[in-house]
Amino acid sequence: MNTNYLLPNKLKPLGWILFTLGTFSGLLLLFKGYDYEPIKFKVLSLFNKSILADGSMSYIKIIETGIANELATIAIITGGLIIALSKEKVEDEFISKLRADSFIWAMITNYIVLLIATIFIYDLTFFTVLVFNMFTPIVFFIIRFNFLKFKSNSDEE
Repeated sequence: MNTNYLLPNKLKPLGWILFTLGTFSGLLLLFKGYDYEPIKFKVLSLFNKSILADGSMSYIKIIETGIANELATIAIITGGLIIALSKEKVEDEFISKLRADSFIWAMITNYIVLLIATIFIYDLTFFTVLVFNMFTPIVFFIIRFNFLKFKSNSDEE
């Protein structure tokens, strides 16, 4: 089976480190509150609409803002993709099938959760659900893939 898109297995520990650090820092930022910004930095903003000022839209501007949320998001996504796209020590057709099945299961589960949230959750809480929904496909995939791998290993014993 052609697996040119997969990364080397030796990158998987780096993925777990990034994913774990991103998750813990993201949860810390969530529980500290929206105003908590431990890291401020000047960044390039392509689109920026000030809530406090007159509400006008500005384009391509350098702004100073907190970037801790962005760093946590980048760590979660990058780490999750490295975990999901790293080869296993033994990459055979069975693992490829588990990978494909886990991906499809993760997408279906993700959109079922999103549909339920759309029906039952409103206002700013729905926005919070959408933020979490950025991560659920990769999290569902990692959980499902590793569960099926573990289950198949324990069935062999």
